[in-house]
Amino acid sequence: MRTDAPPAAASPAHANQFALLRQRRFAPFFWTQFAGAANDNLFKFAFTVMVTYQLQVAWLPPSLAGLAIGALFILPFLLFSATAGQLTDKYDKARIIRLVKTLEIAIMALAGWGFMAANVPVLLGCVFLMGLHSTLFGPVKFAYLPQALDAHELTGGNGMVEMGTFVAILLGQVAGGLLVALPGIGHGTVAAACVAVAVIGRLTAQAVPAAPATDPTLAVNWNPVSETWRNLRLAHGNTVVFRSLLGISWMWFFGATFLSQFPSFAKEVLHGDAQVASLLLVVFSVGIGAGSLLCETLSRRQVEIGLVPLGAIGMSVFAIDLYFASRGLPPSAEMGLGAFLAQPAHWRVMADLALLSLFAGLYSVPMYALIQLRSQPTHRARIIAANNILNALFMIASAVIAGALIGAGFSIPQVFLFTGIANAVVAGYIFLLVPEYLLRFIAWVASRFVYRFKVRGDEQIPDHGPAVLVCNHVSFVDAVLLMAASPRPIRFLMDHRIFRVPVLGWLFRLAKAIPIAPQKEDPAAYERAFDEAAQVLREGDLLGIFPEGGITRDGTLQPFKGGVMKILARAQEDDLAVPVVPMALTNLWGSYFSRIELRGGEPVAMVRPFRRGFWSRVGLNVGTSLPASAVQPELLRERVSNLLTQS
Repeated sequence: MRTDAPPAAASPAHANQFALLRQRRFAPFFWTQFAGAANDNLFKFAFTVMVTYQLQVAWLPPSLAGLAIGALFILPFLLFSATAGQLTDKYDKARIIRLVKTLEIAIMALAGWGFMAANVPVLLGCVFLMGLHSTLFGPVKFAYLPQALDAHELTGGNGMVEMGTFVAILLGQVAGGLLVALPGIGHGTVAAACVAVAVIGRLTAQAVPAAPATDPTLAVNWNPVSETWRNLRLAHGNTVVFRSLLGISWMWFFGATFLSQFPSFAKEVLHGDAQVASLLLVVFSVGIGAGSLLCETLSRRQVEIGLVPLGAIGMSVFAIDLYFASRGLPPSAEMGLGAFLAQPAHWRVMADLALLSLFAGLYSVPMYALIQLRSQPTHRARIIAANNILNALFMIASAVIAGALIGAGFSIPQVFLFTGIANAVVAGYIFLLVPEYLLRFIAWVASRFVYRFKVRGDEQIPDHGPAVLVCNHVSFVDAVLLMAASPRPIRFLMDHRIFRVPVLGWLFRLAKAIPIAPQKEDPAAYERAFDEAAQVLREGDLLGIFPEGGITRDGTLQPFKGGVMKILARAQEDDLAVPVVPMALTNLWGSYFSRIELRGGEPVAMVRPFRRGFWSRVGLNVGTSLPASAVQPELLRERVSNLLTQS
């Protein structure tokens, strides 16, 4: 039900995200970005090793070489991301990909000469140019996916890209370090490898299918300062998207803090050699890749931002445990990889690194997918460009703050402890600002650990635009389960009495559910509820209603009341064509939250917590939507009743 994807984006069904590697709409793009990330790191790491160990450059001492190379690479992101975002929105993305990869061949040819001549200024210039290459590619990288993939494939596609990026970074750094160290032929071998990988990337780019411009009439503003500010304001216009950008940038702050300290951590705290430092990088990269791939499995192939709080919790828990695992290690002579692995205490350190990076993957992938899904298609690349600008600023802040903490006498484990605690504070603040993350986390937990929740027909829920979701009312957690089934947030029209229930009332207020009272009891509240419901549809959002008017007392489907007709009449007055999607929750009657128990002759809920045990099977069947003109309460009830019998 996508509205912005080109015809080429038709998405054949596939078993999992790895099947995308057999499809032209994804595979050439994946290998193109993989080659680019590998080449960036092969070149940078080989150059860093060369100026650190092989050359004596008076004006670039080894202690500053890594910092200078990193700063030069990040600088183009600050200067040119805004321009790159505009170009990506204005032109076909496949065309830009091919131009960028052709530029990479030219840069690597120049860098090859720099390696052969051991010309440090030329290589520093190439670092800046490769940063420019990555800046131009960045908006394309994430704006291409929503055009090529269906909404249900975005999480898997982003997971594959994130996994591929970190694997490519790892392979590039390992290859760069090994090749440049080859006696006599190291520099020439690195030069040849850089050019070869660039050529491979250009060949795979040729097979990337067309991805038409989303805003071809855009007038490019070449002033990077004014356009950067404009992009940030553009991103700020969508609260959920902008705060998700901040969340992703924080992840880069978090990750950069750990990655930048690995060499010193390995040497000064773990008492290991360079091989141990490389092992830490391998563990971290594998963890990120594993977490990124897990997202599709844990999200049922939808954009599941409920994984973001889970990721944040894991990042903090294992960053803090890393402090406790590493602070008490006894001093020893520098040890190699074998001696390091022989000590059991070091396995806890590696487990913490693997798990905190795995949870970082769970944290970041849904955020990227959410930004792609919620950003306006004509501005999507510029929103992603704003993200790249913020990422660069947060990474610079990471280096400055980590340096200040170490300068103030903090040990490296204490820096990790500070980062883990700061992550908990920042994540909590973001989730309070954007309650949707917390709500989806609660819904995700309920649908996987309280119940075994199976959804059929969720593709019938519109990806865009207003719609009314009509469902039977079986229990106090019906709305929570509907949240778990929909990739989009739902505003619910709910009986005002449910807001008096402890915990659930707070949860539904957090979800901005709309309380409705009977007209005879409170006419003003009754009319106010329908005014708010009309506003939800005007804003293009999903409205969820339970037309029985209350939770069933005997497990049977009750008559539908006429509120849905009033909602549709108000939508028609606003010139809105609002589809109505029938739904049926199954097997919830008899659960803890249903009114199956009798007390004083009255049916009540939440009396016997484990009356059906753990993980009882429940389901949601979603039917084909009805146009507003065809809707009648009796017809809707019949549709929902039919859905109840499907298995």
